[in-house]
Amino acid sequence: MKSYRKELTFNIPDRRGYVNITADVQAAIKESGVKEGMVLVNPMHITASVYINDHEEGLIKDFDEWLEKLAPHAPVSQYRHNGYEDNADAHIKRQLMGREVVCAITNGKLDFGTWEQIFYAEFDGKRDKRVLIKIIGE
Repeated sequence: MKSYRKELTFNIPDRRGYVNITADVQAAIKESGVKEGMVLVNPMHITASVYINDHEEGLIKDFDEWLEKLAPHAPVSQYRHNGYEDNADAHIKRQLMGREVVCAITNGKLDFGTWEQIFYAEFDGKRDKRVLIKIIGE
């Protein structure tokens, strides 16, 4: 069995942002040489998320607005976590969107449905953040 590890680095210029990383994950699968197996993709930070959904701008805006209603950034005084930081909302948003995705690899490609795409979601940006891609298989 093969194992392959790669990190992606993002620096989202705003507090929140969404990046389609499907092509990056597929490129890592190609680099790995794995034809049949699994890929794990997860942010290595507790204020970001990786999720699968449709790449449609209206839907991405809907997610962002929904998350901001459920866990608004301001006022930061509403959160007990915020002592020296102002990112409690980002931790909550991450819990709502999930930590990671695990996907099947078949014939060297992501084994996805028609509209499925992998996204990196940032909820506390403006600095470097990493995403781990871990591939195992044959």
